[in-house]
Amino acid sequence: MAWKITIQVTSLACVGLGGWFTGTLMERWKLQQNTCDWSRVNQNSPDNLLYKLKRMPGLPIFGTVSAASSPENKLAVLESGLVPFESSPVSSKPVRVSQIMKFGFPGLDTVRSFDDYVLSYDRRNRVPHWVFEHLTKEALVYNESVDRSKCEFTEDTSMHPYFRSLNSDFRGSGFDRGHMAAAGNHRLCQKHVDQTFLLSNIAPQVGVGFNRNSWNRLEKYVRKMTRTYKNVFVCTGPLYLPRRDSDGKMYVKYEVIGANSVAVPTHFFKVIVAETADQKLDMEAYVMPNQVIDNSTPLTVFQVPPESIERAAGLLFFDQLSRDKIRKINGRESTTV
Repeated sequence: MAWKITIQVTSLACVGLGGWFTGTLMERWKLQQNTCDWSRVNQNSPDNLLYKLKRMPGLPIFGTVSAASSPENKLAVLESGLVPFESSPVSSKPVRVSQIMKFGFPGLDTVRSFDDYVLSYDRRNRVPHWVFEHLTKEALVYNESVDRSKCEFTEDTSMHPYFRSLNSDFRGSGFDRGHMAAAGNHRLCQKHVDQTFLLSNIAPQVGVGFNRNSWNRLEKYVRKMTRTYKNVFVCTGPLYLPRRDSDGKMYVKYEVIGANSVAVPTHFFKVIVAETADQKLDMEAYVMPNQVIDNSTPLTVFQVPPESIERAAGLLFFDQLSRDKIRKINGRESTTV
């Protein structure tokens, strides 16, 4: 009789242990199924999003956000609240991305991170929403091995073909292919300057009198700020501002060029936060019309309140930086400090 009881107890114990072991395996299997399977992603196709996301509360899902190609980069972008996919032909170190975007993302629409700048692409207008850069005096030192003449404007194959701008769109349009992340800001190596010639970083600009003159003066001024400040963070992008027509009503009108209807912005902006060696912060904001500007016009004429650009662009600049931490705005003492 005792041996029957022993067998029954042993059987029940085995069943219990078996159930516990099976349950543990099932939980591990489910966890693996809910985690990003990066090996299944086709790096050459932005449409082949064959991955699954680990279910986490509050995690935003943006199927058009792209970052770097290494696992470390994917982790860095996930930590910043973005879900990347493998489609960008370039890579970016997570440390560099975190430096550039130190004070937050202005928006999260079709983000691309490159080796030395980050952009958000406007698929409807075929130009950037915004481009973010982090400049330092050391990174701008002249490098004789970097040759801008070797650079060629190239379509960004990380974008779906429906939404790309092409060189043919600019041909014969009368507009320059204007850099948002300026080529002169990325002199550290040839790869960095090459990446600024991707057409996702380009918008149509009036050439003589604007892109090659006043806008260029503003870009040089921003670079010059690195002589005074340890870190210079700059966000650049297009604007489409309304104007009053002959009927007295306000309209937003802008030209489009090429077979892909690339939008010609009416204005361009730059919003800058400069950080001193002792971590004091100054902000400057500029809006310039996309037209011929007298080269003798002081840049200060184009300074505007940062809030006016945010309202016009639908973006929030440096939203991780409290405005009461900013010492000066456009050269004037900030009232919030």
